[in-house]
Amino acid sequence: DLEFSASVPFGGAYVLDHLWRRLRIDRIVTGAGRPKRGRRRDMTTTERVLFALVANRALAPSSKLAAAEWITRDVHIEGLAEIGEQACYRAMDWLHRVRDEVEKQVFDEVATLLNLEVDLLFFDTTSTYFELEDADEPVERDERGQVLAAGGRPAAGGDPVGFRTHGKSKDSRDDLPQIVIGMAVTRDGIPVRVWCWPGNASDQVVIRQVKDDMRDWTLSKIVWVTDRGFSSSRNRRYLRSGDHSYIIGEKLRSGSAEIKAALSRQGRYTEIAGNMRVKEVRISDTERFVICHTPEAAERDKHMREQLLAQLAEVIEGSDALSEFKRGELRGKITAKPGLNRYLRTTPAGKLRIDAAKVKAEANLDGKYLLRCSDPHLSAEDIALGYKQLLEVERGWRDMKQVIDLRPVYHRLEERIRAHVVLCWLALLLIRITETTTGATWPNIRRELDRVHLGTFTGPTGVFRRTTTLTKPQADLLSALDIPAPKQVIDLNP
Repeated sequence: DLEFSASVPFGGAYVLDHLWRRLRIDRIVTGAGRPKRGRRRDMTTTERVLFALVANRALAPSSKLAAAEWITRDVHIEGLAEIGEQACYRAMDWLHRVRDEVEKQVFDEVATLLNLEVDLLFFDTTSTYFELEDADEPVERDERGQVLAAGGRPAAGGDPVGFRTHGKSKDSRDDLPQIVIGMAVTRDGIPVRVWCWPGNASDQVVIRQVKDDMRDWTLSKIVWVTDRGFSSSRNRRYLRSGDHSYIIGEKLRSGSAEIKAALSRQGRYTEIAGNMRVKEVRISDTERFVICHTPEAAERDKHMREQLLAQLAEVIEGSDALSEFKRGELRGKITAKPGLNRYLRTTPAGKLRIDAAKVKAEANLDGKYLLRCSDPHLSAEDIALGYKQLLEVERGWRDMKQVIDLRPVYHRLEERIRAHVVLCWLALLLIRITETTTGATWPNIRRELDRVHLGTFTGPTGVFRRTTTLTKPQADLLSALDIPAPKQVIDLNP
């Protein structure tokens, strides 16, 4: 006499909700921004809505309008039967107002629960663009990126402009307005904080705010690990303040005196883990330089160079017979291709040739990269392996854009764009904790958990919901995460 009326995925939201509560994020959200006096606001519904939005980013990324329908019809969130679009926007606005407090408390809980090593923080930036024809109107901001009103004072609320602006896009979309996003990650790949800046923010503004914000968290000594985009002398000097240190990659083709001196020093390489060789050279009393060499990368660089040289030789073949004007046209076309132009030279007579000296110089750089470090106590091996772990940030950006769908961003207001990024960060945090605990990737975990369904049945005594029986892979995932199996009967007469 039972009638099967509906079924929705249940396992993914169930696991994320347990991790959300284990990290006490539910209590952090409900307790954030509480007034010292007066009537306290009931935050139970807001907390449930925020969790549902985070779960949506991890399980089925969509716009807030589609997320409201997904939460109501396509998933079971404990304590949240249905939701409207405006409730999502109100929850995001609240998250934006208390995001600094929430980020600090979440970090404290995660660091304590997982016993994180926060002495080595990896930092990098990316950008995300908007499908807009025109950028926001320019506006004056302070050194921390805050909008200034008339008289140089911070603006109070309203609809700030000048956030979505043109800049150097890391998605190769310089034609579209963008914002810059930064993320700090531990050596275990756990994201601890995110930042947002206007699309034209400079490296100095980025580094200054990140360093100041992390200093406010009263952490112990930190070694900052960044890529070569932050290697300017001004950034290095600021990162060293406060007894902190840095490990920064250097551009080998920059041609600076320090780079030339480091590459010209003789010495033996030392084999370390990960099929890598390192050699430390002394050219400064205040900084250390470590040359890293990877044989596999060297073979790859050699292969790529041989392909480029073969292509260049084919392009300039027979160019001597061309007129001077035609050779100039061909030279201009090659200039537009940096890979080919790197190995091209022009003779005094205007003929096109392969630059043998440049080829020899490039061969000397195969598989090598140079690191600059200010910590006198780290070994050369720790410096090299520490920088190699910067790939964890790159992996975080890849998952942000491909798994959590950081973009497209459907919001126009700056505060909601910032809240959207925080929601993506919280989703990535739960995903990384799941991955590091189980040893599996999130797409595989999500696929397996989504097979746990919650069915709705109607019978003579009323309506009840029942979960599907767990398979062994599903039970193993819950066991690895130390999460109890869900009750077979969820509720009666919902």
